[in-house]
Amino acid sequence: MSKRYTITAALPYTNGPIHIGHLAGVYVPADIYARYKRLTGNDVAFICGSDEHGVPITIKAKNEGVTPQEIVDRYHKIIKDSFEEFGISFDNYSRTSAKIHHDTASEFFKTLYDKNEFVEEVTEQLYDEEAKQFLADRFVIGTCPKCGNEESYGDQCEKCGTSHNATDLINPKSAITGNTPTLKETKHWFLPLNKHENFLREWILKGHKKDWKPNVYGQVKSWIDDGLRPRAVTRDLDWGIPVPVEGGEGKVLYVWFDAPIGYISSTKEWAEREGKDWEPYWKDQDTKLVHFIGKDNIVFHCIIFPSMLKAEGSYILPDNVPANEFLNLEGNKLSTSKNWAVWLPEYLKDFPGKQDVLRYALTANAPETKDNDFTWKDFQARNNNELVAIFGNFINRVVVLTNKYYNGIVPMPSTFTAIDEETLAAVKAYPAVIESSLERYRFREASQELMNLARLGNKYLADEEPWKLVKTDEARTQTIMYVALQIASALATLSEPFLPFTSTKLKQILNVTSSAVEMSWSDISTKDVLLPANHQIGQSELLFNKIEDKDIQIQLDKLEASKKANEAANKKVEPQKYTITFDDFTKLDLRVGTIIEAEKMPKAKKLLVLKVDTGIDVRTIVSGIAESFTAEEVVGKQVTVLVNLAPRALRGVESEGMILMTENAEGDLVFVNPDTTVKNGLQIS
Repeated sequence: MSKRYTITAALPYTNGPIHIGHLAGVYVPADIYARYKRLTGNDVAFICGSDEHGVPITIKAKNEGVTPQEIVDRYHKIIKDSFEEFGISFDNYSRTSAKIHHDTASEFFKTLYDKNEFVEEVTEQLYDEEAKQFLADRFVIGTCPKCGNEESYGDQCEKCGTSHNATDLINPKSAITGNTPTLKETKHWFLPLNKHENFLREWILKGHKKDWKPNVYGQVKSWIDDGLRPRAVTRDLDWGIPVPVEGGEGKVLYVWFDAPIGYISSTKEWAEREGKDWEPYWKDQDTKLVHFIGKDNIVFHCIIFPSMLKAEGSYILPDNVPANEFLNLEGNKLSTSKNWAVWLPEYLKDFPGKQDVLRYALTANAPETKDNDFTWKDFQARNNNELVAIFGNFINRVVVLTNKYYNGIVPMPSTFTAIDEETLAAVKAYPAVIESSLERYRFREASQELMNLARLGNKYLADEEPWKLVKTDEARTQTIMYVALQIASALATLSEPFLPFTSTKLKQILNVTSSAVEMSWSDISTKDVLLPANHQIGQSELLFNKIEDKDIQIQLDKLEASKKANEAANKKVEPQKYTITFDDFTKLDLRVGTIIEAEKMPKAKKLLVLKVDTGIDVRTIVSGIAESFTAEEVVGKQVTVLVNLAPRALRGVESEGMILMTENAEGDLVFVNPDTTVKNGLQIS
């Protein structure tokens, strides 16, 4: 029986592009679920949009010397375009700067205001005297009161995920000037979450939410058990939706009040465009509302937004909030500020036509119950060992043999053996198996069940060996190929939520895009024939290609460059040493020299043994540069040498001087040498 679903994916901030952490945590699982629900005949509204308010955007605008509007316009287009190219099948992708959203959020606020659902309070907030500005949210950084992270934001600690107020921070600093802020009185409106505590306890803890993922249920329970407190819904900012009531001048709606209302305004925008009524998708109790988010948004979607909806009174509440944990990258936490990320626009450029490979790798390694790690080697292995070797190999063999033996026409089967019957019965069972995993939001499990169907096909062909029987038993060969084509046909449909581009390509190869032969999800389990005899299929095309080591090395080199750049940027400048006199300086004899010989010191990782022509002699100098330069690279280099340093034995070799070195912006060692070639022995003064 079909049902109505409103499926939302967290609104991404428009202060940067999408990266793989966003995809794995929110957008890929949400898209799999939405596609699956459409395939099974449900009425689906898959909703998202750009979150264009909030302090991170104003900070980025200040840093770049542009307006916040310029920032959101730039990144809204980048994000929307990359989502479309990647195949995220939103029914509507809106933006919170749109008039329909401003109107919807303002109306929502006024409804709660008129119902006296807010508490108006004058409180002391952090204030930057130099910037003459209140420090909301990410305008202030300090020590998290829960975990001790010294770089916690004013609204949330990204290390432990705790949500708090800016005044809770220990040793707060202004992100604008770096000054220690003062406290200054200001008036704001608060949503009294404590008023809704009993409702939340009944709805979540005593209700039917035990089917929520343990990480979601556990975090919400912890918040409720700890006692809920009023939460501000307005901020002292000039970027956002103006507070639409008297006394709200110079204030805007807090982004976490405004942003989830973006789901409603985006649905309105979609319904208006499609000639639909938006209200059943948000106000009909028969509608199932599902929020896909990351774990840092759990509190907002499970406590604050439901309290807002309950206070308004006419909206449905979320049925489930399947939040994922975080995805790390090559063993380290993803960081946008440190460029330790795989950005979606860059991936689409570097791996054209391989959207499904990333979708599959992220799904097969999804951080559903704990933080997981994305590595480029695993990405390569998922592609080469599973998509190419299992899924692609099976389809290619089936299509090639069908064209070779029967000119691409599905053969008429003869008598089915027990193995044929068992195989066809197993194919019929797969929709229910995959469906069971998807209904429990176990997308990793579901993706592996899909791959198991391809494994079934490969095993069937390997066991039955039609390429041998074709010469001795034509009737049996026809039956084998017929059964294999049924498996291929099932894969074409069941892969659509996970591998949409592959599914489309496979359907074209099998020539099942017309209504006469197109099949639904349920057809696989109910119909005895998926691809009828005498049906003409097309020629074989490779669904997947191997990814070579050199392609992976390029990505690893990118990350290594980011790592070095961050290390160099974060490297502390050493404080000045104690003061010396001019006479002290004149004691140093610095000369230009040329390295004429170099060799690696045996059993020493860092040391090169150099012969240097100093202009006054040729001397041996042992230098710790072997991890940055080979012996061949340094021969012929002019260098600056401290020649009157007392000799020192290093691993049995007497070193008679020191080569001057420093680091460049990337953190690599470089020689301190003249801009042009000069005569050896000239003094540096």
